[in-house]
Amino acid sequence: MNGEMEAATHDQVWAQDDLLKLLEAMKVALPQKDLTKYKTSESHLDWQKVAFNSYTAEMCKQKWQEVSKEIRKFRTLTELIFDAQDYIKNPYKGKKIKKHPDFPKKPLTPYFRFFMEKRAKYAKLHPEMSNLDLTKILSKKYRELPDKKKKKYVDDFLRDKESFVQSMMKFREEHPDLVESMTKKGSNVPEKPKTPQQLWYNHEKKAFLKSHPDATTKDIKDSLGKQWTQLSDKKRLKWITKSLEQQKQYEETMREYIQQHPEVNITQGDIVKSTLTKAERHLKDKSDGRPDKPPPNGYSMFCAELMSSMKDVPSTERMVMCSQRWKMLKQGEKDGYQKRCEQRKKEYEIEMNRFLSSLSEEEQQRVLGEEKIGFRKGSGASSPASKKKNSKAKMNPEKPKRPISAMFIFSEEKRPKLQQERPDLSDSELTRLLARMWNELPDKKKEKYKRLETVLKAESEKKEKEDRSRLPDPPKTAQDIWQQSVIGDYLARFKNDRPKAQKAMEATWSTMEKKEKIMWIKKAAEDQKRYERDLYEMRSPAAAIASGKKMKFEGEPKKPPSNGYQKFSQEMLSNGELNHLPMKERMTEIGSRWQRLPLKDKDRYKKIAEEKQRQYKVQLEQWLASLSSQERNTYKEYNSQKRRTTAKPGGPKAKSKKSVSPHSKSVEQPQMKFSVFDSLSTFVTESSSSTSKIR
Repeated sequence: MNGEMEAATHDQVWAQDDLLKLLEAMKVALPQKDLTKYKTSESHLDWQKVAFNSYTAEMCKQKWQEVSKEIRKFRTLTELIFDAQDYIKNPYKGKKIKKHPDFPKKPLTPYFRFFMEKRAKYAKLHPEMSNLDLTKILSKKYRELPDKKKKKYVDDFLRDKESFVQSMMKFREEHPDLVESMTKKGSNVPEKPKTPQQLWYNHEKKAFLKSHPDATTKDIKDSLGKQWTQLSDKKRLKWITKSLEQQKQYEETMREYIQQHPEVNITQGDIVKSTLTKAERHLKDKSDGRPDKPPPNGYSMFCAELMSSMKDVPSTERMVMCSQRWKMLKQGEKDGYQKRCEQRKKEYEIEMNRFLSSLSEEEQQRVLGEEKIGFRKGSGASSPASKKKNSKAKMNPEKPKRPISAMFIFSEEKRPKLQQERPDLSDSELTRLLARMWNELPDKKKEKYKRLETVLKAESEKKEKEDRSRLPDPPKTAQDIWQQSVIGDYLARFKNDRPKAQKAMEATWSTMEKKEKIMWIKKAAEDQKRYERDLYEMRSPAAAIASGKKMKFEGEPKKPPSNGYQKFSQEMLSNGELNHLPMKERMTEIGSRWQRLPLKDKDRYKKIAEEKQRQYKVQLEQWLASLSSQERNTYKEYNSQKRRTTAKPGGPKAKSKKSVSPHSKSVEQPQMKFSVFDSLSTFVTESSSSTSKIR
């Protein structure tokens, strides 16, 4: 029975009026707020209500499925019906116009006529050849063909072209509605501006075709593409200027068009898109008088000057050579480069202000925006260590900052006075000088700054206690997670009207099927697990160790250097003498200086470290005695857990263990291999005064 009905549906021809009635009946049967996917609405639609005249519900459903294959599917079924109505009224609209029975066929090109004529002959002569090989041979034969023989094919093409133009004019007269859709959708929309290369290509293409009338599109692209790359800056600037003029005209006409057609979904960002590449923009700015950016420091200036004479050296070796030669320079020569760099920065500011004053407000904003981006890229935040710091800060933005150290308070107090007295010094040189002044300062004078440090430390601890009392972020529901993922689309749809967008999202969520909600329910379950895990880690020291987090205890004494080398490296890092070097090179330099140190000095550092260790033990015992039994047990549990994890074969200590060479120079030398970075981390923790109870 169903088979007979299907056959009857396919055999029966629907009139255009009946098809439009079907679509109107579907619109009436749909709910007023149709916000679900079209497939969902289609499956829930009551086709009995849609049926009309002699057409049954099944016939209506099948005909709709036939029609829906011919239109694009997006968003809701209500919106889909509008497209279906346009298609039924004009089935040849848009790209399908060429399928119209009256649409004239384009004439074959001279080459294609030659190819069609000779292909059968060459296929018989070379049956083993593929179509691609035959095409290559025939294209070569056509190129070698004399002009007299080519004329036959060219004349045939021109004759057919004339008839094509006439038949096209006739088609336009008979089908004016279809011809409008031949152009791009929304033919009255202003044409987008062309890039400099496109403008130049269109200009050169005409000249190229005059001298090479038989050239294919590929030949033109290959020939002109090479010429554009070899074009001089002066000639390229001509096309850049023309492209910018076109862009200005386009922006003005486009703003007028948007005012006249508010239904068009075009934003301001779509209009202002630049037609220039980064290199073309840089060339235009340079020609307008934009100064080149100076190097950020003396080392960069030295490298830039040195690299200009290193064109024959491989790029991988250049930076290594620059670094080696920089180390060989005397401190006075390095300071000279730094002074030159500072002078260049001052000149750059003057030139940049002069350049900005010659620009319009829009162009000024663009240039200043580029300057900010460049500053971010060139800042120290690109180093791996700073990336880690930045990622930690992003993870927990509400975490209170560590209190300022006594040395930092001292340097901030003295810096303005020093800047007035020594205007020739750069910021890095001032920092080094302040570090030396702090080291030479008597202990009595240091007490003032240390008292300020303790006040700031108490404030920091208070903030940390408040922060610790807060629970992790509460888990989100499935609806919240879904809304967060689609909010952008809904705001765009309702023109940034948040209350309307919120109501629409709530309505959509209530009508969604369970199958569609499953993904968001799973994500909500994952978020619940995350909340429980964070809560457990917050309350359990064992869990904190397992997760790799370091726990802190309020009032715990700072660990001193474990040996003489660590004490020496701390001293070298704190005096700022090696601040111009990257951290890895800094530690290498400290290691080499330690090796060159006399035994007397090494013993002195060793004795200082031993004395610090003795003081630490006394302070630790006093601190443990001041703790409550619960806090003491937590501290002991944390340390015992920590020892177990580090004592495992895969633990960090096991990895660092190495057999001591019998040819080592000194007793402490083997320890240096794995204690360099330990000393650095100890120094970093000691330089900060922030301590708190169990995190």
